[in-house]
Amino acid sequence: MLRLAERKARAVALQRPGAWVIGSDQVALLERPPLPDRILGKPGTADNCIEQLLECSGRTVTFVTAVAVLRDNEPPLRQFLDTTRVTYRSLDRRTIERYVDRESPLDCAGGFKSEGLGITLCDSIESTDPSALLGLPLIQLSAALRGAGFDLP
Repeated sequence: MLRLAERKARAVALQRPGAWVIGSDQVALLERPPLPDRILGKPGTADNCIEQLLECSGRTVTFVTAVAVLRDNEPPLRQFLDTTRVTYRSLDRRTIERYVDRESPLDCAGGFKSEGLGITLCDSIESTDPSALLGLPLIQLSAALRGAGFDLP
């Protein structure tokens, strides 16, 4: 994942010489003991989203967010991973269908938007940085930017 975040940042850095660039990528991993975790992609369709969320019902999904901060062709100043664990409450199909219809989270990893109605699907969220679930861990990013010399409040 770190490699993908770095590739995204480098693609932008090529177009913006001298600029500091932030690349980020996120994956959702459905925990299914004793089976291996399953990667939940962006569902793309309402039907796929409903099926993903039905599978998440009563289970925990780990959202891993990778970030790379770099400039030009230099090695990344900072790369890091953030992990957030979301435990879903038991969900029935009708609840999930209402959520998908109202929120349309088809472009979100795991079909989940914590910043909207998705929060109602949860029993708990474990994180050291609540912004990470949105796709960009701002606490660690702020530290990286301060390390690059940016004056942040």
